[in-house]
Amino acid sequence: MLVLTSVIFLYSCDKDYNTIGGDLIGDNHFDLSTYTSNVTAFNQKINAVQSNNLAVNGLGIYANPAFGTTTASFVTQLGLGTLSPVIGANPVIESVVLTVPYYSTIKTTNTDGSHVYELDSIYGPSDAKIKLSVYESGYYMRDLDPAGGFQQAQRYYTNQSTDFNDVKVGNRLNDDSSVAQNDAFSFDANEFTETTKDATTNVETTTRTAPGMRLSLNKSFFDAKIIHASADKLATNDVFKNYFRGLYFKVENSGSTGNLAMLNFKLGKITIKYKEDLASTTVGGAPTRVDKSIVLNMTGNSVSLLEQSNTNTAYANATATPDATLGDEKLYLKGGEGSMAILNLFSTPGELATIRANNWLINEANLVFHIDAAAMANSFEPNRIYLYDLTNNRPVVDYFNDATTGTNAKNGKTIYGGYINKQTSGKGLTYKIRITNQIRNLIKNADSTNVKLGLVVTEDINTSTSHYLKTPNSFSSQVPKASVMNPLGTILYGGKSTVPEDKRLKLEIFYTKPN
Repeated sequence: MLVLTSVIFLYSCDKDYNTIGGDLIGDNHFDLSTYTSNVTAFNQKINAVQSNNLAVNGLGIYANPAFGTTTASFVTQLGLGTLSPVIGANPVIESVVLTVPYYSTIKTTNTDGSHVYELDSIYGPSDAKIKLSVYESGYYMRDLDPAGGFQQAQRYYTNQSTDFNDVKVGNRLNDDSSVAQNDAFSFDANEFTETTKDATTNVETTTRTAPGMRLSLNKSFFDAKIIHASADKLATNDVFKNYFRGLYFKVENSGSTGNLAMLNFKLGKITIKYKEDLASTTVGGAPTRVDKSIVLNMTGNSVSLLEQSNTNTAYANATATPDATLGDEKLYLKGGEGSMAILNLFSTPGELATIRANNWLINEANLVFHIDAAAMANSFEPNRIYLYDLTNNRPVVDYFNDATTGTNAKNGKTIYGGYINKQTSGKGLTYKIRITNQIRNLIKNADSTNVKLGLVVTEDINTSTSHYLKTPNSFSSQVPKASVMNPLGTILYGGKSTVPEDKRLKLEIFYTKPN
């Protein structure tokens, strides 16, 4: 059924750019109207998905009441900061420290120069603990896939935890006596302060570092693995990555509530500080000792390992038995190894042909998704969702046409939209995505295909490439890469007729036609 409503005055109160009637003010030869179309939308489960070499990776445990518990572990190769390091006589390791920065913002600067930080992209109670174990990885992560004749990049998937866990080497490396570095690890918001004194002038210097993971690793292991390694093992990174196959960050429940942080491990490193003899200088017959260091960067292949447990029953049922014909009442979007929604526009027989015959001029077209506030009351909500052409596995036209940029990866593409609209309490109300040009092309060009659309959460609106599903489903073999990076989920109302009218998903089209 066509629903036509004359519009006397339209005003946009959101931050999105508004094109409705922009070129028609004062022209009395046109009627400005709206048309509302029903949308068939249903759930699709996302099982094991490719998760290697992501820009950000989750680490920790997030118990999401609306979906279930996600446990995120991580594996990365290492690379030598300097090839063929020259190690002098009688080297003795002073410390081995692993660091990975957190996403943080300075909230206060104190009079002594210290800072108070607020952490970002950490989900769960701020004082939560996890059990964190860092092992030497025994799994060689090759670059190319032999199954494809070494012509394609090797893929690694979210469900390979057992593969990496079964071949971990030795005892955990973060074996410091402080449980804060292993059995009761937390994401600490305090900055790190280090004071050093110049041996000649006795002048003290204080260095302040933004919050981050900081683990003391086993010195004996790195003495044997690096300091006393044969020279050929440290000559090239290709050889080194097979010799030292990387680190496996294994996360387990500590016995209390956990939390999960998004981290850029590519900025992480291991710093080995040691002393050695300076051969040309002696004091009283004894060699002078000098400070040296070797840095191992967290570069090369990596993989995010995700395990799901305590799955919410409503979520499990909705994704197990979706209704592709009539649509689902609730749409469950969850990142990582989660779920998405599939949308069919103009599903009423003859609807699209009738609209094309009317020769309308499309001013604006939007999909507005209403959030199930009750179901999401106790869960973190994703800032953005992403709508794309599922049939061809590419962005919609409006995404391509939107050249607007933001201050970070989460707030570009402002015309296209997909932002969460929040109420004063901070909880989400709606997401709106503008698909004006997608609808214009579909109506204007009779040979245009009415494609299926995919809807997912996104961690980076500027990333539109895809990662492969381990096992393709009925509709696709891929899913947007930025969705794999996001640990959160949201529950939206679908377009089924049983959904209350004020919450029901619909396509709203604002158009003009000659009198």
